[in-house]
Amino acid sequence: MERRALGRTGHESSVAILGGAAFWETTVDVVAAAFERAVAAGVNHLDIAPQYGMAEDLAGEVLPQYRDGMFVACKTLQRDAAGARAELERSLGKLRTDRFDLYQMHAVNSDEELAAVLAPGGAAEALVRARDEGLVGAIGITGHFQQVPRLFRTALERVDLDTVMLPVNAPMLALPDYRAHFAALLDVAAQRNLGVMAIKAVARGPWRTEDHHATTWYEPHRDPAAIREAVRFTLSQPVTGFCMPGDVSIHPDALAAAEQFTPLPQDEIEARIAAADRADALVS
Repeated sequence: MERRALGRTGHESSVAILGGAAFWETTVDVVAAAFERAVAAGVNHLDIAPQYGMAEDLAGEVLPQYRDGMFVACKTLQRDAAGARAELERSLGKLRTDRFDLYQMHAVNSDEELAAVLAPGGAAEALVRARDEGLVGAIGITGHFQQVPRLFRTALERVDLDTVMLPVNAPMLALPDYRAHFAALLDVAAQRNLGVMAIKAVARGPWRTEDHHATTWYEPHRDPAAIREAVRFTLSQPVTGFCMPGDVSIHPDALAAAEQFTPLPQDEIEARIAAADRADALVS
């Protein structure tokens, strides 16, 4: 599997990132199988968070045997420094490690949330301190919705972050405002050598029925060819990699898509954006 530099972190990341959101409510055996499958395919990067149900507890049973070769990224949803520090220390204990390679402010989706984490005594202070202490190697910010490229540019004016994580798929880039702010964010990332990670690569759109066939909070693509082309689109953007979706049953096809990746030409990227249905964008 291809590897790409995660900005200035020094890590060469697999283009597929093992997403701990898939471990929300499952078993240790399922998590162990997911790790084994991902590592066999060449994955060397785990993304996980306390908000993913039982994920930290379950992954903590499995991660130690892979820790030396695995870049571990965790997150905090706490908005104040004290809460973020406490959550960081809890996560270290649950995952049975003494250090995170990357620690991120999780789901900063609004101006109000951004103001809270950047305020005096906000979560950003705790992340900077943890990096200074060597408790985490790098720090970043993540978000889900239409506003996040704009919000992240503001965050980068205030805090020396190492990475960003946000949705990258054709329906989101079909939104003119999102695409414009995403392009501006990519310019800043290139200038500062920041890692850019994608989420929602295989999102088909919001759920439109009560019958959910996956554990993701959005409707994912299920057809292997559709997954392959969705991943191909995302990895053809200037990103380090994509988080595999929050359903372990989709992981084999997502891994295959990453292994088979070939870049799209720019005219095909533009055609896919033009053809995308904006109603499929996960805007809120």
